[in-house]
Amino acid sequence: MKKILLYNSGGGLGDSIQLFDLILSLQNHFKSSEFFYLGAHENHFQGKLREFNFNIKTLDLGLKYFGFRWWHFLVAKKRAIDQEIDKIDLIIDLQSKLRNTIILNKIPHDNFYSSTYGFKFCTKKAEYSSDEHLKNLSNFLNTNIKISKFNPNSLEEKYKSEAKRLLPDNNYIGFSLTQGNTYREKSWSINNFMDLATKIDEKNKTPVFFIEKGETELVNKIRSELPNALFPEHHSNISCPALVTALASRLNLGISIDNGVMHMMGLANIPMIVLFGPTNSKKFAPKTDSIKVLDSKLMYKSNDINSITVHDVFKYI
Repeated sequence: MKKILLYNSGGGLGDSIQLFDLILSLQNHFKSSEFFYLGAHENHFQGKLREFNFNIKTLDLGLKYFGFRWWHFLVAKKRAIDQEIDKIDLIIDLQSKLRNTIILNKIPHDNFYSSTYGFKFCTKKAEYSSDEHLKNLSNFLNTNIKISKFNPNSLEEKYKSEAKRLLPDNNYIGFSLTQGNTYREKSWSINNFMDLATKIDEKNKTPVFFIEKGETELVNKIRSELPNALFPEHHSNISCPALVTALASRLNLGISIDNGVMHMMGLANIPMIVLFGPTNSKKFAPKTDSIKVLDSKLMYKSNDINSITVHDVFKYI
């Protein structure tokens, strides 16, 4: 396998972070392979996630929203050939939209893996499961690809040192309460978060909030009610997901809704409590060693995340 291409149609930061373990596992198995990434949306590996130093190149076909426009079918092959990368040894399709898969399949290749349409597009027949890409790829390639988990100790020393400076003690419990994408209501009430943080403060634990510097009104509200609360990112000249992961590694526990920070915390492999409403907890919850998923759909048969009570969360702390 000289050249391996991964295609991701997801647009969120969390969608890219969820690929970390898969990419690391493949890179550790195919040590001499050249890895390429093709995204339908913003390339976070070259943007907000560049500090994680993934050795993966971008396949830039000059096609915005690759796979989401039928006319891409007519030009995908030529655009790939124009990149002078020759034929791809293995294309890994990490989504299941039929249109996107048909277009991706136009890129010259020897082997094609995709779960679309019941794995019918795979160039090899094998035993496949619906969502275990690494296991599927092991069967597809007839080899044993071992799981390689992201290790927060692999972060650059400057991020770990900065995290220790900002959070030098123990007994920290972290909160992430703001959602990035607004297309679905995923936010738990700020009043619920404040009640929960107050209970934690009374137990001599320090609430730590991960909130962007621009959220002045929200930060001032929290500070007025919780003087002991910390906002570590607001006291650093560094601003990136790698720092958030380093800070999360200093926590005893992280509590979050379904958002990008939840995935950054998950990379630290700390105990977590995550709250889900309309989104799919099975698909998006971090795969950490110690995690409690509270899903309103399973608990209360409701998409409303606010049907989850403060008591529901606090009893797991």
